[in-house]
Amino acid sequence: MVKRWIVNALAKAFVGGEATPDAIAERSAKALGKRWRWLRPLAVRYLQAMAADLHPREREAARFLRADEGFRKASWKHRRKLKIENWLYEPARMEPVAAAKSWELPRLETAGELANWLEVSVRELEWFADLKGLGRKKGEARLRHYSYRVLRKDAASVRLIEAPKRRLKAVQRRILSGILETIPVHDAAHGFRKGRSIQTFCAPHLGQRVVLKMDLRDFFPAISGARIQGLFRTMGYPEKVADLLGGLCTHCAPREIWNGVDWERQMLYGRRHLPQGAPTSPALANFCAYHVDCRLSGLADAVGARYTRYADDVVFSGDAAFERCAERFSIQAAAILSEEGFAVQHRKTRIMRRGVRQHLAGLVVNERLNVRRADFDELKAILTNCGRYGAASQNRLEHPEFRAHLQGRVAFVASVHVEKGRKLERLFEQIKWD
Repeated sequence: MVKRWIVNALAKAFVGGEATPDAIAERSAKALGKRWRWLRPLAVRYLQAMAADLHPREREAARFLRADEGFRKASWKHRRKLKIENWLYEPARMEPVAAAKSWELPRLETAGELANWLEVSVRELEWFADLKGLGRKKGEARLRHYSYRVLRKDAASVRLIEAPKRRLKAVQRRILSGILETIPVHDAAHGFRKGRSIQTFCAPHLGQRVVLKMDLRDFFPAISGARIQGLFRTMGYPEKVADLLGGLCTHCAPREIWNGVDWERQMLYGRRHLPQGAPTSPALANFCAYHVDCRLSGLADAVGARYTRYADDVVFSGDAAFERCAERFSIQAAAILSEEGFAVQHRKTRIMRRGVRQHLAGLVVNERLNVRRADFDELKAILTNCGRYGAASQNRLEHPEFRAHLQGRVAFVASVHVEKGRKLERLFEQIKWD
């Protein structure tokens, strides 16, 4: 068996700098005090094994070394001479991937630098990140960083809103403005982006012969904490800093907030995931979906279709050629989504041809962008009754700011359809507010 301290020293050499066979062999030779002939072939095998991981961790390098047959044979053969001459303690530094070198990211190479940048102490930083998940296991409610609301849409659909409390939300907003908003996302993504909306999401699909709509299941909780930490590693942050940033942006929901919810949902939210309600989650979800956006865009281009995504809504549209292959295409798209770690709610998949109402995100896209007739008629009736019988008579859901609520709904219709918006605005102006 290979000695543990030799494995640990070589693991540091393997991940602590330039990832080329010669550079790894040079650092390993410095650690061992001798340039063994088997070091470079070992480095080549390591890089081949880690080809899919842009920034492996030390423990992953150590796991590879313990499993490598060539290293085990060499270490046994030279067991009397193999020893550590120099422990490599190089300071952590930013090492972004090639695509990330042009991003204007703050240089944060230690936990202390990250804490200063976030304007908290190191102890507060570790408490907010909670990498050991102590808040889920035994934390008191008043000491937890999130408030919870369980939404039951139906018997089979449960969604958990995890809203960060004031101090953690301020930290997350700093990460959003200082790091996440400087990173470009795929052009097909329209959700949670400045200058984009459901109108821009729907516009490419106007007047198409067929529209294919797919819905992703558990979009935010399906993105794991390890995936977020890996994303920060891709940006170039050292392992410790990436772990802390990932901890600040992900969460494990405590067991006791659930009441009568199935075990599968508890397991999903009980692991580290993106919390729906944190200001950083939408941007991080878009980044995690970048590769799937690239693949789905390429798949759509191959059949002459158009592709856009708004959070968990995935839409394709096209002409007669796409219509002929739409069902087979949906299977291929679902397979790609599954390979990238997302699951499709197949019962919500819709192939909408020109003869039926083609609706996306609450808007109709058959000929021109429009609101659904039922939604318009409902809002028109509410405004009419407010004018006749008073606004209080129509506030059945007891909105605390009912006037602002109605004004927002009217403004939304006006942004989609100007003529209909004007009709509603005239009705709104006739309401007498007490």
